Amino acid sequence: MANPESRLPENVPGAFFVTSDCIDCDLCREAAPNIYRRNADIGYSVVIRQPENEAEFQQAQAGLEGCPVEAIGMDETALSPALSRFAESAQTPA
Repeated sequence: MANPESRLPENVPGAFFVTSDCIDCDLCREAAPNIYRRNADIGYSVVIRQPENEAEFQQAQAGLEGCPVEAIGMDETALSPALSRFAESAQTPA
């Protein structure tokens, strides 16, 4: 699990974040190119935009789940009410 205290300041504010544990592997950027982008100045991926709908939330979540070093986190308390609903359904077994 990503440590919120290691959150990179280059992330936009919001629920999803990348930490300094990032190894710049590109998996999150492939999963959600509109959410994650490489910051060339620091050599890590960062969150450039928070998800605004279910599809974007699922992509951001795929980036989080695919991170091989667990450098991506999500602060559920920072989710909008609409996105909180998607987070809850993602955690509920089908």
